[in-house]
Amino acid sequence: MRWIVSARGSFLPVSLTGFLCIALLAACTKVSPPMQPGVAPPAAFSGSGDALLPASWWTVFNSDQLNQLVAKSTLSNFDLLQAWERLQAANALLKRESSQKWPELDAALGRQWQDTGSTSSRSWEFGLYAAYEVDLWGRIRSRVDAERFRAAASRADYQTAALTLSAQVTRSFLQLLAANAQLELLRSQLENNEKIYNSLMSRFGAGQGERADLLRQAQLIESSRDQIFLADARVQLLQNQLAVLTGNLPGVFQINADEPMPELAELPATGVPGDLLQRRPDVRSSYLELQAADADLAEAVAATYPRISISGSLVTEDDGVSDLFDDWARRLAGNLLLPVFDGSQRRAEVDRREALRNQTFYAYSQTVLTAIREVEDALVLESRQAQRLESLQEQVRLARESFLQLQLQYTNGAADFLDVLTALTNEQRLRRDLLQARLSLLETRVDLYLALAGPIDESIITATGRD
Repeated sequence: MRWIVSARGSFLPVSLTGFLCIALLAACTKVSPPMQPGVAPPAAFSGSGDALLPASWWTVFNSDQLNQLVAKSTLSNFDLLQAWERLQAANALLKRESSQKWPELDAALGRQWQDTGSTSSRSWEFGLYAAYEVDLWGRIRSRVDAERFRAAASRADYQTAALTLSAQVTRSFLQLLAANAQLELLRSQLENNEKIYNSLMSRFGAGQGERADLLRQAQLIESSRDQIFLADARVQLLQNQLAVLTGNLPGVFQINADEPMPELAELPATGVPGDLLQRRPDVRSSYLELQAADADLAEAVAATYPRISISGSLVTEDDGVSDLFDDWARRLAGNLLLPVFDGSQRRAEVDRREALRNQTFYAYSQTVLTAIREVEDALVLESRQAQRLESLQEQVRLARESFLQLQLQYTNGAADFLDVLTALTNEQRLRRDLLQARLSLLETRVDLYLALAGPIDESIITATGRD
């Protein structure tokens, strides 16, 4: 039997047999995390297509300008650069924690002065000091594992940020094309309204019309101009938005908005929900955070067990530097730190980390549900939006025929101009609604692509110089 000093400073007798019993008891304690989500994913989604979704999903829209904008945003967007630096910080933290698995070695060189009044002396001292903790219960290993999982989660977060950014750029670009198309449509409608006004002026001059008709048409012209002002502002705002997303100065960076809006591509294959959960970086990040929380719990459990540390030193001292390294004093010590009483502090820390692990598990399960919901929502919205688009196309056709018919009747004196104006206003509104519906359908497809997308392409990471 031998005596050691405990954490509280009291002397306790510890036999080798007792110590081995503690070790065996500690080794039997394991942490088993519920790594499966709290809800089982369905066997299949409610809808699916046949087209394969590329990693660079935005290329499906067949726009070189869009491809360049996304590539530029991955290089210059400051939010994405912040995500990259968070990843670097997580990797550095992993390296710092991993270093604790190795002995710590310090060197010290000092100069001492001693003055007793009658005598004085000066000497040099040089020493090497080493310390090492024997990781019997995996406390250090668990801490390193936790940071390794967090570093992997940070990389998944970076991939999520890159995917989100690509979706923001794609949506803004499509919105810009739609806003520019609306602007051109409004200008065309204004021109048509001015022609009708001139025709009314001719009829009024010939005594065949009423002044109220002229005033109503003039009001429609001003309404068209008002909408043009708003549409033009919308175009400029979207230009500024894309400039910021790509790391450029608003008002300076300009994009060609005359490009026609793309056609909707074939519906992609949605695949198996279980594969989606393994592919999506946000779900992977949540899963890795759960593993990190479980490793934190394992560290807290291991901290309740005894610790063994080894320390050593090699010191030399002499009055002169030339003889400093002639004589060395060596010291090697081993310490066993056995927790005796801490007011349940360690047990409370275990309970706290277990609760945090459970919170992370529920967050992971919620992320899984959200991922599945996003795919289902996009499928439902696209289906309904496509039906609405067909309805609007038919409404535009009928409104056009109605306007032409009423215009002909008005010319022959069989209809009132107010009916013609109502039909004209209705047709113009429906054409603008049709453009907006096309944009909504494309944006819904972007949501579906983002919901199905996996990690960013490694070639994109290499292109940004951040591999």
